[in-house]
Amino acid sequence: MKTLPNFRSFALAALSTVLVAPISQADEAAAYSWNNNEAEHYAELSHNGSPLVRYMYTPLDESSDEKRAETYKPYLHVYSPDGSQIITKGPGGLYPHHRGIYFGFNKITYGDGKKCDTWHCTQGAYEQHQDFDSMEADGDKGSFVSEITWHGRGGEHFANEHRKQTISQKDGMTQIDFESKLECANGIDKINLDGDPQHAGVQFRASQKVADDTSGQTYYVRTDGKGKPGETRNWNHRQKDDPMNGETTNRPWLAMSMVIDGSRYTVLYLDHPDNPKPARYSERPYGRFGSYFVTDVTPDKPLEVEYRYFIKPGEMTVEECQKLADEFVGGR
Repeated sequence: MKTLPNFRSFALAALSTVLVAPISQADEAAAYSWNNNEAEHYAELSHNGSPLVRYMYTPLDESSDEKRAETYKPYLHVYSPDGSQIITKGPGGLYPHHRGIYFGFNKITYGDGKKCDTWHCTQGAYEQHQDFDSMEADGDKGSFVSEITWHGRGGEHFANEHRKQTISQKDGMTQIDFESKLECANGIDKINLDGDPQHAGVQFRASQKVADDTSGQTYYVRTDGKGKPGETRNWNHRQKDDPMNGETTNRPWLAMSMVIDGSRYTVLYLDHPDNPKPARYSERPYGRFGSYFVTDVTPDKPLEVEYRYFIKPGEMTVEECQKLADEFVGGR
């Protein structure tokens, strides 16, 4: 695997020295600043006083089914680039396990054949934020590294993840870099990550308002052009020879354009070519989209992935998306 910039080439290669660095906060003069609200269990990044993202890390609460469903995975809420509203979904609503930018798989096998689902977080499975290894902000960007444990049936701890998310603004758009390293824990010698395009991988879920009010206005921009409102293309895991499967495999990027409270936003998803392949894509008019892959994780071969999002007010063209994709692959 080639050397990647930033987190994968630096922090992931030196977790013992980088990720244990003390949390730092921006000074008052910095353009980007964090508010880590430990009482409410979220950390919010602002740019010149306007919120950009809110990382949700409430500890698992099993006092009731409702509380458990609200707290069984950490995720990133995303604001509109002007900070006027959150444009991602939290707990509840259509498919309550969908929320913000999140990561999981519905078909995981580990150890001596044990199976679990960290997508729906059923049968005791969950993902738990444990700590911040770093939290930084300066005049150019804000970033944080979270330590997340993955738990299988009955809460068994089988994997450790270090997830870095770096947020900045560029040309009126919000840029979010998502980078992760997932490793075996507690003597587990192998983890198989599997699923399907609707229930695995790194994905984005738009506000419940899209599902309730405007799904008919959602359209996707792909490498072959702008789609029609309401039209979706999905890799068919039930029919492997479906002609659609060619176009929906190993896309370098995919963009979704949606309407929330009368305002249109476009979200561009960039999949780095060094991520495991094949990458199989899913699109939904209610605002959930992304890709998944199948891979094994062993003590000698942790999983490392890198994605980038852009959130833009209004629309994006194929040419805009391709240019940003080329910059992502070519380096910052």
